[in-house]
Amino acid sequence: MANQKKLKAVQSVFGQVTLPGSKSITNRILLLSAIAKGETTIKHPLQSDDTHHMIEALKILQVDLTQKENGDILIQGARGQFKNKSAEIFLGNAGTAFRPLTAALAFSQGDYMLSGVPRMHERPIKDLVDALLQLNADITYLNEEGYPPLKISPSEIITNGSVKIRGDISSQFLTALLMAIPLTKKEVSIEIVGDLISKPYIDITLNLMNRFGVQVKKIDWQYFVIPGSGGYVSPGEIFVEGDASSASYFLGAGALAGDIEVKGIGKNSIQGDIKFTEALTLMGAEIQILEGSIKASKASTLQAINLDCNHIPDAAMTLAVLALFANGTTKLHNIGSWRVKETDRIKAMATELKKLGAEVVEGEDFIEITPPLHIKENIEIDTYDDHRMAMCFSLVSLKNIPIIINDPACVNKTFPTYFEVLESIVKT
Repeated sequence: MANQKKLKAVQSVFGQVTLPGSKSITNRILLLSAIAKGETTIKHPLQSDDTHHMIEALKILQVDLTQKENGDILIQGARGQFKNKSAEIFLGNAGTAFRPLTAALAFSQGDYMLSGVPRMHERPIKDLVDALLQLNADITYLNEEGYPPLKISPSEIITNGSVKIRGDISSQFLTALLMAIPLTKKEVSIEIVGDLISKPYIDITLNLMNRFGVQVKKIDWQYFVIPGSGGYVSPGEIFVEGDASSASYFLGAGALAGDIEVKGIGKNSIQGDIKFTEALTLMGAEIQILEGSIKASKASTLQAINLDCNHIPDAAMTLAVLALFANGTTKLHNIGSWRVKETDRIKAMATELKKLGAEVVEGEDFIEITPPLHIKENIEIDTYDDHRMAMCFSLVSLKNIPIIINDPACVNKTFPTYFEVLESIVKT
């Protein structure tokens, strides 16, 4: 079938990999550049389906955006006011575009309709909308309450000094609110209701907002105070570091089958998924973190782990596949956010691991994996239109086990050249 990728059995890997830019960082910088004062040159941005949706949305909103031949993106900031006050915007399944744009457009005094693919219309957005309604935004659900598509209308934004938002479903809701509030130019305090998940992604947001001149005061991860100011100011030029979530596949490849150096992230990374290296060390891999790269070498024996994965929700999926080759039962917990991603990742991961012969226990916010004595060969892995499912399960082939990945093109969401890069490190 044309929509399958048949991966041959591989015994070892060796070499260097240069990562594409981070999706999370690229889409944040695109929006911040668009609403800032001044001109921004974005160096090493990710070129993928998700970033394409953000770029196309900004163009529809009449942001002056130029994509250069060398891959850089030049944006003339709109000073907090999009020119186009009436638009229909399609955002695919790009949560890092849909959530922040919802908040920014709620403060933009225009008529907008935001939609996506069917799966995006199943991904919750109620907690973000509820927070925006506290500021008197005018947002209407066009189908089922709590889910896209959305209609946004002009309204008089009222800042009473504080707004509450739940933090236990998706950190993207808080990120969207944080990034948009400076458009009001008023001081606003955000209070987190319940636990806040995926805190490292919030740190990325705060770091980038600071680069654009807005410094948020964080108090015990419970309160965030956004100052009243003149809004965002371009830093001029900004570099997108390599994607730490994408690094997990190649660092995992090194841990399984050889020696790999991943270039594009290192000691000074602002991404929480760099802590994936700590999990690999616990499993027995040899890890070296350098200034601009990370090296991973094969573990003599992979050991099972019991790990709270709240800080590495995306990279933790790679650990679930590595668990197939570990000595003992691996338990990954505090991963409830998997259920509202591109697919229900806990259910999807359990289903596909069982196909390979693993014993899997699936909980509301955890997964337990006990490897089989013999992993089944030439199994077709369904990917559920989820890029990370495809990339994770490709690693099975590196332990001399042929495997078939269905719908491999889903990797275009974040890493269009993934399979070519994977093949480049295969040692023949």
